[in-house]
Amino acid sequence: PYTLGYDMVPKEPVHGHANIFTQISKLFTGEIHLGALAIGTLSLATLILWDRSKKLKSSLVPSPLIVVVLGVLLGLLFKGFGGALAFDNAERFMVNVPVSTSIAGFFEFLTLPDFSQWANPSVYVAAVTIAVVASLETLLNLDAVDKLDTKQRLSPPNRELWAQGVGNIACGLLGGLPVTSVVIRGSVNVSAGSATKLSSIFHGVLLLVCVMLAPTWLNMIPLSCLAAILLMTGFKLASPKLMKAMWSEGKSQFIPFVMTLIAIVATDLLIGIACGLLVSLLFILASNLTLPIRQIIENHVGGEVRHIELANQVSFLNKAALERVLRQAPSGSHILLDARRTNYIDPDVLGFIREFKEVTAPANNLQVSLRGFQDKYKLADNMMVMDYTTRELQEALSPSQVLQILIEGNDRFRTGNRLDRDLGTTGHDVSAKIHPMAIVFSGIDPRTPAEMIFDVGLGDLYSIRMAGNALGPKAIGSMEYGCVLGGAKLILILGHTSSSLVQSALEMETSDEERKLLSRCKNLGPILNQIQESIDPTTLQIYQAASKEERARIVDETSRHNVRRCVHKVLQDSAVIKELVDQKKIALVGAIFDVALGRVEPMLEDSFGMR
Repeated sequence: PYTLGYDMVPKEPVHGHANIFTQISKLFTGEIHLGALAIGTLSLATLILWDRSKKLKSSLVPSPLIVVVLGVLLGLLFKGFGGALAFDNAERFMVNVPVSTSIAGFFEFLTLPDFSQWANPSVYVAAVTIAVVASLETLLNLDAVDKLDTKQRLSPPNRELWAQGVGNIACGLLGGLPVTSVVIRGSVNVSAGSATKLSSIFHGVLLLVCVMLAPTWLNMIPLSCLAAILLMTGFKLASPKLMKAMWSEGKSQFIPFVMTLIAIVATDLLIGIACGLLVSLLFILASNLTLPIRQIIENHVGGEVRHIELANQVSFLNKAALERVLRQAPSGSHILLDARRTNYIDPDVLGFIREFKEVTAPANNLQVSLRGFQDKYKLADNMMVMDYTTRELQEALSPSQVLQILIEGNDRFRTGNRLDRDLGTTGHDVSAKIHPMAIVFSGIDPRTPAEMIFDVGLGDLYSIRMAGNALGPKAIGSMEYGCVLGGAKLILILGHTSSSLVQSALEMETSDEERKLLSRCKNLGPILNQIQESIDPTTLQIYQAASKEERARIVDETSRHNVRRCVHKVLQDSAVIKELVDQKKIALVGAIFDVALGRVEPMLEDSFGMR
């Protein structure tokens, strides 16, 4: 209202609370000073244009100073012309600082407090209100000024509040007004390039000197130009960009933000922030009531598991939602309650968990496993879910089911939803025999660890690794052991894209320099020779003249041919594996792992033994 020339001081006593909306409504009733309106709008225009000019904005002269000087000159000009633009009743539209004729006269303005009012309850109500409002305002402005700081430093709020509290107690005992951190002074310091705490002290000294020695000059400043400066500062701190950002963060952030804004403008800072806190608290309570846990449906080799992760703090508010999730589990389900990330569980919730595990779950044909509960809760880990293949599961699985389990595991790996396994305590009896469900024969590329890319547990796979998928008696012998003695139902020959070894095999035939380099590695030769069996002369001619992108495609295609060759060689060199494949007891499948996408693509056209 001051910016638009409205006199904020009421002409008659105000009954009730006069909020900003009431004041704004009076702008349309003619209670506007034209001179103040002209200075206010011109000040706004100057600030906006100054900020849009890179040259002016980077100059040593701050735009607020220009606006103040402009306001003083226009005030004097309007006074000279007279009429509606002149400030007849100057104290209503101008800064009004007491003027003394001497230093002694200045100190006469200082009035000690009336200590006889120590028993007046209104004094203490006002003191507490001012302390709370000043503290909140300081914390808000401290955060705002930290955001303006070019070095993005963090001001210690506790130290600020301690200093402000001690200072305000001293001011009050001397009869002075309380002070608080104010964004306009902080932003001026930042804009001027201030970088240390000394700037605040120096700023305070400047204010004191101005009030003592230049009050007449200060009283020449129109309030409308100062209001324009404050308005622009507020706009920068609460810009439409901020409104949009709060909207994008969802209703739980936007609604408390808007309610706080409206309440502050309609009432005052203390009531507004209290309203905002209340609305935020309601959203927090609602969030705790509806989202206290995270439920994931996991497909383990032992069956489907409802993995329920408890929140960091599980209060009585969470009990209803937890009970609803547990009771929604269909009969025959396996439930895993995971409290590894939980620091506190309400005793009422603990009692419910015990009762559900011991009474409710058995009555409804539910299995409940526990993991990660602190010792003080006396709920020991009881892992009934199998993260690995047991003998019973191995015997029951068909080769096609094993392949499906591996593909589903790869989907979880690719999408970042891997099962949350407790690899430190797998539940294995170390003296018992393991029962892997598959054999994976892959290269030694560090990007292709089979247990990770198929998201399986410890003991689910026999993993054989050889550079370039080079087959020999030892590798095939390992496969025979895994199938005949280990009981594995699937042999997966896994190649991968972007193979540097396949690329070397191609370039060895097309580059003399590469051939000389690799010729020094005598033991690597047999591996490269095997890969070269998958390369025909036409491919070599194309590769030699191909572009970088085309060469990458040829490398990947050669990897496929190499996998296909390995599948046929296993059947050719191992009579026992061929017999098991013919009897459909095991399957032999080739596959390619795309290292860029993280996806395994089975080559079913070259598979054997699938049913």
